[in-house]
Amino acid sequence: MAPAGPLGEFEVVILMAVLHLGGDAYGSTIRDEIERRSHRQVSRGAVYITLERLQEKGLLASKIGNATPGRGGRPKRLFRVSPAGVKAVKQSVAVLTRMHKGLEPILGDL
Repeated sequence: MAPAGPLGEFEVVILMAVLHLGGDAYGSTIRDEIERRSHRQVSRGAVYITLERLQEKGLLASKIGNATPGRGGRPKRLFRVSPAGVKAVKQSVAVLTRMHKGLEPILGDL
């Protein structure tokens, strides 16, 4: 299923965090990755709502992992970015890059 329109900033950030994490992308690790890289606090609810929305758009896929004792025997839901998700991230980054071009004197190199 194709996304209905352009991705929001937080959707792109979630997809990028999942890409960075590879096979270990589940709710808590995604939240930690975003906080570590962006230096901003993120609510658990915002992460899970966005993960669901991205999965509904076909940009993420998930599977249930093994149960772990550290989680009280509950399994983790592991996420991966779909090919459509990779394409959406590339498009979003390309738009921002084009918009930034020519603004270096004002914004500096990012």
